[in-house]
Amino acid sequence: MPIVPPTHSVERSLRRAGAKIVVGLDEVGRGAWAGPVTVGAAVTGLRRPPEGLTDSKLLTGLRREALAPVLADWVTAYALGHASALECDELGMTAALRLAAVRALEALPVEPDAVILDGKHDYLGGPWRVRTVIKGDQSCVCVSAASVLAKVHRDGLMADLGEAHPEFGFADNAGYPSPVHRAALEELGPTEHHRLSWSYLDGLPRWRHLKRTRTVPGPGGAGSAESVGEQLALGF
Repeated sequence: MPIVPPTHSVERSLRRAGAKIVVGLDEVGRGAWAGPVTVGAAVTGLRRPPEGLTDSKLLTGLRREALAPVLADWVTAYALGHASALECDELGMTAALRLAAVRALEALPVEPDAVILDGKHDYLGGPWRVRTVIKGDQSCVCVSAASVLAKVHRDGLMADLGEAHPEFGFADNAGYPSPVHRAALEELGPTEHHRLSWSYLDGLPRWRHLKRTRTVPGPGGAGSAESVGEQLALGF
């Protein structure tokens, strides 16, 4: 099935409503067991995007690697923000996503008037003017660009972290669940890069005692329905 290229439709609607600078945001690493969650922010204007641009998950690794430097030169501006594994543990995923997104937005050399956020949930909130778009990483040019730039950067970061921990296969799985990753966890236990509040530790009897309780509760509290729903949504 052919991939439908992203458009500037949402960006144009926001511009007609008065936004001069529109930025797209997309995250990567939300469901990983190890490493940071990363948010990419990209401002693209209304120029024709590079050939083959779409959601990073629909591209092969080789295609993403080839496209990322092209995008870095093509976009008007871009930045990346991270929330560490420890911050994910301490804050919960929703707050960690917001922290990474704020860091990305604050690192931009321009101040956006509006933000297009991939998905249906606005984890960013004020003071930014946010438009959520389901599958925005496929349909919106600036979000697609942010998706590819964030994915390639985080994959490279995880490969670098994996050099000290080759048994975990971070260069291949980027900290996400995989048979190699699980086998290494069972044998060696988590590294300093692992998220220790994640429920994968419940299935590792030797290392279950390392599980960390969130020290900073989310909006609904550490044991709230929101916290449990967040874990279910991520497949924990």
